[in-house]
Amino acid sequence: MILDEILRTTRHRIKEPGRGGKRNDPLSLKEAITSVRGRHAVIAEIKFSSPSSGRIRDRTDPAAIAEEYRRGGCAAISVLTEPEFFAGRPEDIAAVKEAVHLPVLRKDFIIDIRQIGESKDLGADAVLLIAGLLGDRLTTFVSAAYAAGLEPLVEVHTHHDVEVALASGAGIIGINNRNLRTMQIRSETTAARAGPIRNAGRLVVAMSGIAEPEDIRRLAPYADAFLVGTALMSAKEPHTVLEGLVFA
Repeated sequence: MILDEILRTTRHRIKEPGRGGKRNDPLSLKEAITSVRGRHAVIAEIKFSSPSSGRIRDRTDPAAIAEEYRRGGCAAISVLTEPEFFAGRPEDIAAVKEAVHLPVLRKDFIIDIRQIGESKDLGADAVLLIAGLLGDRLTTFVSAAYAAGLEPLVEVHTHHDVEVALASGAGIIGINNRNLRTMQIRSETTAARAGPIRNAGRLVVAMSGIAEPEDIRRLAPYADAFLVGTALMSAKEPHTVLEGLVFA
């Protein structure tokens, strides 16, 4: 199973975090989402490959992609740092942070508490935590992220994931339309899971399977923001595609 392979290689990548050198004050992902008016808040993702799509784009300068995303009107940028299956690099975060003044989400498979400190050292503003991987450890990881000055975005897929995420205290919860075990996408997952999250006063981010303006319009009643990767990275003019989503 692909997920098991990803987790196996992730365990070999984990290092002790550094001493946390000088970094600028982190930018708020929550504020970036809630401050959007008259358009849709899109978190534009930088990823060059994925297990489901294979190679999406030849590896190019992440800073140049980030600048194009900024031109397209994104609210924040997600940087996938997993190297084996997504062709990411941890240092891509610093490159993006130097290029644009936008919140940067580190998207990886966080399974060890040391990766929280590592994410801070890399310069991320926020970090993805997957409820289905962390289970009853999620609250510990959410607390550690906040303590490190990072905003956790907790990813959920099942009803149980939602319950665990709400109990963790996370303020931003991403509903992944993709089942990480089967890699299948069901776009109705966002609508099915959003109710309890919204009722609890948390922000909802719709994730996976978003490619066209119609996808945004269909999910907009249930989500406060939308994370989009493959559709942008595979486009000849990502900023043009992004504009179409932002103003859908």
